[in-house]
Formats: sequence, C-alpha cells, structure tokens
Amino acid sequence: MTGRFAELERNTRETSVSIKLDIDGSGRFDVECGIGFLKHMVETLARYASFDITVRASGDDEHHVVEDTAITLGAAFKKALDGRPVERMSTAVVPMDDALVMASVDIVDRPFAEIDCPDRLYHHFLRSFAMSSGITLHIMVLRGFDDHHTVEAAFKALGSALRSAVAPRRAELSTKGVPAVS
Repeated sequence: MTGRFAELERNTRETSVSIKLDIDGSGRFDVECGIGFLKHMVETLARYASFDITVRASGDDEHHVVEDTAITLGAAFKKALDGRPVERMSTAVVPMDDALVMASVDIVDRPFAEIDCPDRLYHHFLRSFAMSSGITLHIMVLRGFDDHHTVEAAFKALGSALRSAVAPRRAELSTKGVPAVS
C-alpha cells in the first residue's frame, strides 16, 4: 500500500507548526523546534515507528510548542491513515536502563488516553497526540526512577506499538455490524 502520507500546518497566535509524515517510511527524521527534549522524543518516535517525520515548530513558550506539535502530529497521523484498514491494535513493552514501559494502542477513532508519565509536559504531549489522532492509548510505567529514561521508554514503546498497529489489512478488523454466529 502506498500513499499513507500527510502534510499539515497549524498556526495559532502562540505557535507555528508544520509536519510531514510518511507512515510507510523508514524512520528518517528532520526536526527543528528549538526544544532539545521535544526534538529527541519526536526523533525517537520516528525511529521506533519507522515513520518518516519532518517537523518545523516554533512558538511563544515550551508548553505551547510541545502541545501544538503533538496535536499537529496526531492530526497528520489520522489524515495519513485516511480510514484504511490496518492491524489496529498492538502492545509493546520497552526496557531502557531502570525504566520498563508498556504502550498499547487501538487505532479506532474513539480517542482515549490513560497515561503514566512522570513529566507533565510529555504526559500532555502523549494525551494530545492520542486525542487529535483519534486513537486509544494506554501507557503504563511498570518500573523506573529516572524520569528521562521513563519518558523516552514511553516514546519508544509508543513507536513500536504504532509500527505494528499500522500494518495494512485487506479488511477492517471489527465485529461491529457482523451478525452473531449461532
């Protein structure tokens, strides 16, 4: 399947964000946002999801840039999939030094986010991404005491889960509208 690509811009009074996303990429990234840790997390997501992601983001403060980058990336993800049938559900558990984090996703257009994250700003990123992409996202910290390792493991787990969940299918995976077997 080809053509799972989206390009979006979000311009507000506080921020300017431009994203190019190729779900069928190879994990390439080009991120310019002026926030070192945000850059690192988006690059980590790209690498582990095998998505090609280009980001240009700027704004009046760190919170607004992180939030609007997540919203724009989530919207680009939804647009790139365009309702095409995919594996839909996946779970990944990622160890990173002291951290052990699980991410479970369901690409189903019923946005929900239950997220363990020791950093409020990146909790907000993950939640904003889930809401704007329309996915169900659960992230559980199983272990970890270093916040950097825990947050990074969460992004790695999310990327790994998304990589499996976006695998193309011939038909939608759902029981809605399917008659019960007697």
